[in-house]
Amino acid sequence: MPEAVWVEKYRPERLEDMVGQEEVVARLRGYVESGNMPNLLFAGPPGTGKTTAALALAKEMFGSRWKANFLELNASDERGIDVVRGKIKNFARTKAIGDSFKIIFLDEADALTKDAQHALRRTMEMYTTTCRFILSCNYSSKIIEPIQSRCALFRFRPLKDEDITRVLRRIAMKEGLDVTKDGVEAIIYSCEGDLRKAINVLQSCAAYGKEIDADLVHRVVGRARPQEIREILLMAMKGDFLSAREKLRELMITYGMSGEDVVAQIHRETFNLPISERKKVELVDTIGEYDFRIKEGASELIQLEALVAQFVGAGGEGGA
Repeated sequence: MPEAVWVEKYRPERLEDMVGQEEVVARLRGYVESGNMPNLLFAGPPGTGKTTAALALAKEMFGSRWKANFLELNASDERGIDVVRGKIKNFARTKAIGDSFKIIFLDEADALTKDAQHALRRTMEMYTTTCRFILSCNYSSKIIEPIQSRCALFRFRPLKDEDITRVLRRIAMKEGLDVTKDGVEAIIYSCEGDLRKAINVLQSCAAYGKEIDADLVHRVVGRARPQEIREILLMAMKGDFLSAREKLRELMITYGMSGEDVVAQIHRETFNLPISERKKVELVDTIGEYDFRIKEGASELIQLEALVAQFVGAGGEGGA
């Protein structure tokens, strides 16, 4: 048997095992204790525990019968009105096995078409006695207002660094990995509050051996070290554009980075530069313009070199 994906292998089975969403867990625990719940809307960035919370809630609510009374659908794959009229309606109209209601979990519900959402609204009204809905999305604004008003809203926040560190250390111990402190910091830097991505990066690094450090992490995720990006910007600020340009080209070849990745890292490191707040504002505005150009199809290398050129002389007023 192939080894399980670690995201699933270490997915919490109970609400109390979740990390970083204390307020959400406390409210969901109240539903479990009462044995009843309204329709729910989970909103937040990827990898923050929305799917885990829905699964753990169903398992604690229904016990051993949870699979019979729980339907999970990914709205990105099944996003049309036919799915609402077919699968969802057929599951919702039948009585629960050994419980008073069933749960339908619609993952990535913001991908549902507007027609499908309006059909779903009617289904939610008709089958309130036999079924409850949990909708998860990245942006609650993409869910139509009539559905939002029928749901209790739960906002999931990006996980804190200490929460991700705790999970990574626990998995590393169980898998027999030796992860250095800078290795953990590199994973946290690359995942930006996304625990699922952090665990996937850890598993990818483990394929290279039991010892994991920052160099390995940056190679696996295809990102440069923060200090390398900062070095490019400082070179440019001191007027050494040609050296900064060579370093930029070297990094893109070494790490295989895309233009968008480089722009994103330049954006993050701009706030750590020894320049005035006013200059940072101007540079961030410029970075946004070059990011737009790259997304619109302009040459990545030319645009990145032009962006680095914008930093030339920027240290004159702030003490580079």
